[in-house]
Amino acid sequence: MIALVQKVSNASVASRSKKVAQIKKGLVVFLGIFDDDIEDDIFKVSKKILNLRVFNNSEENGQYSVQKIEGEILLVSQFTLCAQTKKGNRPSFKKAMNSKKALKYFNLVVEELSKKVITKTGMFGEKMEVSLVNNGPMTIILNTKNEKH
Repeated sequence: MIALVQKVSNASVASRSKKVAQIKKGLVVFLGIFDDDIEDDIFKVSKKILNLRVFNNSEENGQYSVQKIEGEILLVSQFTLCAQTKKGNRPSFKKAMNSKKALKYFNLVVEELSKKVITKTGMFGEKMEVSLVNNGPMTIILNTKNEKH
């Protein structure tokens, strides 16, 4: 599982020109689910997102998690994070999990995150427009298959 995490001042997601969700201070998480992901990846990525210390304390260095600041999470499914780009110029998405199983995993991630913080989502499988104000800027990639980084 791969998550692109951005610290934001605010963010929203719309589908078919209709606002679906919005958050204030917190994290926007774009989530890609690979065909070889297992349920353990759900818990790994959720724990990492919830405990990622990227919010400033009074000394202006990142010491607080989204939980600590009582922030929100906007979780957006994004199979394009599973793109393979080694050959040619057209990305291949063969490594992305099929949508039926991916929806189940996505909902389980939502469930895990929601236990600790307010979590809102985009529309799974739909074309979406995401608007955000990246605070920092701060963007981090989490990959459950590459835990050494």
